[in-house]
Amino acid sequence: MAVSKNRKQQQLEALIEKFQNAKSIFFSEYTGISVKGFSKVRDTLRESNVECKVAKKTLIKLAAEQIGIKEIPTEALEGPIAVILSNEDEIVGAKLISNLKKEHETLELTGGIFDGEAFGQEKAKAYAAIPAKEELLAKLVGSMKAPITGFHGVTHGVMRQFVGTLQAIVDKEQ
Repeated sequence: MAVSKNRKQQQLEALIEKFQNAKSIFFSEYTGISVKGFSKVRDTLRESNVECKVAKKTLIKLAAEQIGIKEIPTEALEGPIAVILSNEDEIVGAKLISNLKKEHETLELTGGIFDGEAFGQEKAKAYAAIPAKEELLAKLVGSMKAPITGFHGVTHGVMRQFVGTLQAIVDKEQ
């Protein structure tokens, strides 16, 4: 059954709104995944406040134009495409799809839109490889803590040697 022009306009407006509110948008091919498997993918994404929408490619292109993206690479929209919209953490959508690929081999990042730029599969996979925000913060704290820890170790060693020397003198005198 064909979708009416009015219904397509409503879908387009909803997609434009989602594109405007999203911090990042990734495209994923989902060929060969069962309905049950795709439902599990959506549930996993939803747990991390990431939305998954399936829409016609023409509607995706029109919505992208409305947010200022002139052209999406053709490789990004090949095959059946799911739109992964991250509303809080920019990279989490790509990371989740990359991790879910282990369970669903045909799930594949094909491209996306981030920071006003449309890109293809290579860059989408590069974004997915970036460590999580918490991991980056932990590395930053560790880097900031390392000099202090080193300084503490050096001063503690000097004091220990001084106390050891004093103890040796006391032992020798007795």
